[in-house]
Amino acid sequence: MLGSATPSLESLYNAGQGKYRWHKLRKRATRAELPDWKVLDLRQHMVFHGLAAAAVEAIEETLARGEQAMVFLNRRGYSPVLMCQQCGWHGSCERCDANLTWHRSRGLLCCHHCGSQRRAPALCPDCRADALMGAGEGTQQLEEGLAEHFPDVPVWRFDRDRVARRGAMDRQLERVRAGGPGLLVGTQMLAKGHHFPRVTLVVIVSVDQALYSADFRAMERMGQMLQQVAGRAGRSEHPGTVVLQTLHPDNPALDLLLREGYGAYARWLLEERTQACLPPAGYQALLRAEAHDRAQVQHFLEEAAAQFPAGPVSIHGPLPALMERLGGRSRMYLLLQSADRGALHRQVDSWLPRLRVLDSARKVRWSIDMDPQEL
Repeated sequence: MLGSATPSLESLYNAGQGKYRWHKLRKRATRAELPDWKVLDLRQHMVFHGLAAAAVEAIEETLARGEQAMVFLNRRGYSPVLMCQQCGWHGSCERCDANLTWHRSRGLLCCHHCGSQRRAPALCPDCRADALMGAGEGTQQLEEGLAEHFPDVPVWRFDRDRVARRGAMDRQLERVRAGGPGLLVGTQMLAKGHHFPRVTLVVIVSVDQALYSADFRAMERMGQMLQQVAGRAGRSEHPGTVVLQTLHPDNPALDLLLREGYGAYARWLLEERTQACLPPAGYQALLRAEAHDRAQVQHFLEEAAAQFPAGPVSIHGPLPALMERLGGRSRMYLLLQSADRGALHRQVDSWLPRLRVLDSARKVRWSIDMDPQEL
């Protein structure tokens, strides 16, 4: 039995094909009305610690009524990058193709991909100027800004840094559910599975990055996340409101999601996937490979592509992973695509023995990923 307010496109496709029996719950569990949406165009608003003035006003009104508000940003730390205003230097990971997140309270620059850490410099390492500043916002900065603006109201932060210790999450949840005005700040760990009767306002700081991601699943995940976060508002007797901040209020996908709901949005995405023969309308497999030497990875994948058996399955690559360098290793892949799952499995089965005897295969770490969820 599968249950979700935001089913995956695979589940919707299977239901449409008659593979699943589909039962629809048309009301919220608490019988409460769905929250109202309000979109703030960040191009027309002043911003304070990542929050538009209109969003801060909405929070003020919510707290004045004795209710609670949630501020959602799926990015922990103080700022996603530390930069020099004078020369443009920015902290980047030496082992990954990623910027180092600034955790100001601990004085650290941390990579959220490989886990490496180093002390945040006091002066710019390149030009020695005293001009370092954070670019962008994380949950720590939101917590600090809200505590400064609302000094008499408790602010509870929910992210991996704050509730990593055993029992910390439960203790904070107890404080929230005790009632009274308060502010919740957090990442996706607040997005679903929680019932906060006093939360009537949800502010979503930004989702713009997903609108232009190279991953074709990014739009699906964005829609699911927005609906899940919005579902925390107005779950009891008081009506809920969701404030979405964006630089792209006219984006057609975003407009469809907010105007007609996740069902219509998912059907539109499914039609796009079908036209492009992408999952779930088509089938994929990846031959992933990684090594410290990028040339060895590319050589193996080129040899592997040359050994791919003839048939209806198309092969593309070698292609770099969306984050090519991770933990000091270069990552690339071959993409296999087919309209027929059986044909894909048959060609992969006949391909594997050829891969195992390649000399280049011994110099890399490789694997076959059927129905990959990430590129």
